[in-house]
Amino acid sequence: MANEGGLTLMNNKTKGFSLIEVLVSLVILVIGLIGIFNLHLVAKRGSFESFQQTLASYYAIDIINRMKLNRSQLASYAGTYAGTLPEPSKSCDVALMVGGGSGGIICSNVETRAWDLYGWEQSMNGAGETKGTRSIGGLDTPTACIQVSGSGDVLVVMTWRGIRAVSDGASNADAFVKSCGTANKRRRAYSINTVII
Repeated sequence: MANEGGLTLMNNKTKGFSLIEVLVSLVILVIGLIGIFNLHLVAKRGSFESFQQTLASYYAIDIINRMKLNRSQLASYAGTYAGTLPEPSKSCDVALMVGGGSGGIICSNVETRAWDLYGWEQSMNGAGETKGTRSIGGLDTPTACIQVSGSGDVLVVMTWRGIRAVSDGASNADAFVKSCGTANKRRRAYSINTVII
């Protein structure tokens, strides 16, 4: 306080923040945090979509390798697969054949093909990773299609359901790829065209 000619003057300058400044700062902080949270969600979705595409390429290459090991049955691998094959009576896994077979198991080429397709379907549907009774590994609602021509040309198509609706992943593809899986805006597609001689 200052005293001038008998009058007392008060100094109105105070130090600190006003309530309005604090509220504006909080609003800016909240908007920033919402943006960071949304960015985190977008990154997780993108990561999952990428992981699903990686799995699709793995499963396509897996069945091609199985077909290479059983060339005499090549044409019989053709078809559409969505996880409905029954379990074959014989387990004809390649690991069982190392060292002349395990337990006297000898499989014909037809039995090997049946086991290959069954095991492949189970893998892409996530049977190798479960939570309770539910398969949680593999692709989300997969459908796989294999086309084999007489000259050994093989086309393997993997389709699955993506997280969000953007566009049909097979809409601009050829007729065989389009016919694999159910057409909708969440369908994703991956295909490999190769030759097995």
